[in-house]
Amino acid sequence: MTATLRGTVALVTGASSGIGEATARVLARHGAAVALVARRADRLRALAAEIGTDGGSALAVPADVTDAGQAADAVAAAVGEWGRLDTLVNNAGLMRMGRAAEAPLPDWNDLVAVNVMGVLNVTRAALAHLIAAASDSPRGVADVVTVSSTAGRVARPGTAVYSLTKFGVNAFSEGLRQELIGQRVRVGVVGPGTVDTEITDHLPPQAREAFDRTTAGMVKLAPDDIADAVAYMVTRDRRVAVNEMLIRAAEQTW
Repeated sequence: MTATLRGTVALVTGASSGIGEATARVLARHGAAVALVARRADRLRALAAEIGTDGGSALAVPADVTDAGQAADAVAAAVGEWGRLDTLVNNAGLMRMGRAAEAPLPDWNDLVAVNVMGVLNVTRAALAHLIAAASDSPRGVADVVTVSSTAGRVARPGTAVYSLTKFGVNAFSEGLRQELIGQRVRVGVVGPGTVDTEITDHLPPQAREAFDRTTAGMVKLAPDDIADAVAYMVTRDRRVAVNEMLIRAAEQTW
């Protein structure tokens, strides 16, 4: 693999498993130094060690992105370690399912805190560094990529608030894209369909059973499939902005 991102620094949230872990690995293989952000410090340290063994450079940064202070500190840690930030991947996410009349309000609060405020907190802390990196990078560009969902395009019963959060970050990304055009910071959204990750592991039994019925017989996407899409976005020449990618499992109908 060519070292397209050599000399650049990336920060990936939700890097302790699934799409985030896979994305951190692929960006490191492309030559980026990678700050790994999530709450599970032990997993981050193990991943950083593995990336180092493979010849890459990674920093474990335990943080809860729903806390604006911790989000800012995570960005500062990456910049403090390597002096710049060229790529931000907002991947940390949460899924909760249930019909609105029955859903616990704390579930809604958690969805908004992680899927919306987490994106806003980290992006706000990173923007000045991304703009600065774009101005002096040999590549002449920096990137913000947010991992959204097919639920950001189609709302379905039982996922109303989850869809609200994903529609919301899509709208935020489009507004941000237009604001940053003149500053050479590209903004993109990757919308995965059903991916085989831990995101459904924390659903209550009834919701998990409904999810399993819906996806029965489906060959789910792998985290690497989404990581490859993120890598494709951020390794394009500066003249190319891939602003949105929708990636469904081949058997997925929604």
